Amino acid sequence: MDSKLSSSHPNGLAFSDSLMRDVKSRFLQVDHDHHGRERLYFDNAGGSFRLKAAAERFAQVDAIPDNTERIHATAVELQQIQARGCADLRTILNATGGSVYASLTASGAMFDMVRAVAENVPGTNMVTTVLEHPSAFDAMSLYAQRLGRELRVAKSNPVTGGVDVDEIVRLVDKDTCLLNVIHASNISGAKLDMEAIVRRAREIKPDLYILVDAVQHAPHGLIDLQKTPVDGINLAPYKFFGCRGSGLSWMSDRAAVLPHHKLAGKKPDYWDLGSASPWQFAVLTEIVDYVCWLGSHFADAADRRELFVAGITHIELHERALLAALLDGTANATGMRRMEGVNVFLDYEDLSKRDLILGIGFDRIDCTQAVVEYAKRGVTVYERVASSIYSKRMLESFGLTGTVRVSPLHCHSMADIEKFLRITREIARNAQ
Repeated sequence: MDSKLSSSHPNGLAFSDSLMRDVKSRFLQVDHDHHGRERLYFDNAGGSFRLKAAAERFAQVDAIPDNTERIHATAVELQQIQARGCADLRTILNATGGSVYASLTASGAMFDMVRAVAENVPGTNMVTTVLEHPSAFDAMSLYAQRLGRELRVAKSNPVTGGVDVDEIVRLVDKDTCLLNVIHASNISGAKLDMEAIVRRAREIKPDLYILVDAVQHAPHGLIDLQKTPVDGINLAPYKFFGCRGSGLSWMSDRAAVLPHHKLAGKKPDYWDLGSASPWQFAVLTEIVDYVCWLGSHFADAADRRELFVAGITHIELHERALLAALLDGTANATGMRRMEGVNVFLDYEDLSKRDLILGIGFDRIDCTQAVVEYAKRGVTVYERVASSIYSKRMLESFGLTGTVRVSPLHCHSMADIEKFLRITREIARNAQ
């Protein structure tokens, strides 16, 4: 259902006006900041809008002092919250079995997963891409150096903004112990063809361990581990309508039992250290509840995964419509492809291959000054510059020194996009 629906709408499918109002009403601070000031927040790739239900549930569950490792009623209730959250992570990923790892951050979990594979799986080389988040790239670099392994880095494609499947799999051989790839770039929004990468890499080495950073992609599109059977994958709820201070990962049965930091008395596949934070799981359930609620507007299904698929697919379609409007405009606003003084970077035509992230530049001001000009007009965007450890490697691979990253979310409307386009045109015209 999802792939057919997605391909039948190459320029997306926006929510109806009534659904758009309902969606906005479920999030905090969409049109105004926490001081009540009107603004457009287009930096959701750095931390997304929060669901009201997620913030409320966080406060409610975190206020409970009881330890989950007890036998009384409240402890059992907390255990059930945690079990439901684990099941809901599997719902998001379409995963079966394996282990769920709740950590402070998704970045910390990535270092832990890389370490477990690198230290315990034989091989002479490790493969990753130039577009990885530092938590993945630096973890791979650290353990390749520490263990005397060759680190092979796949180059980016400056046309698509992603990494070609051929470029990745040519680096994999029978001596590769680990392949680590990002699901979608947090600079260009380009989605990597995970299904082809996994299939072709395992044709070369059937027992290859594969880790995936899905932090950027998870809020924007479907993940299906039945089609892309990897060994570890992480996401960050604070970029997925949830709360900060939480990273959630899933590991395959074989990856979960690799030696790792754990209390000696725990089961071999157990990864959490210390007491669980039940709110992490409660918040994840609120996220899945919301996406399923959205899905119920488009699918008549009782199965939670089916409803989630319908919801995340229509999030993707609405965001694709917003991306098309940013690029090509609407009847009320000029798109950035035709806007004088504005450059759209990594502008790949096939929008189905992109999440809702856009990199732009201005002819007469640099990206840092552009971000300042946006802020003066009540718009929050982010400068990705080559001096930043979070941007340098990726930008240089594209031949860029900087870009203004524009990252709306599905709870933005076409009117929000049109307002942003008008402000962008004003900045370009007034730039000195």
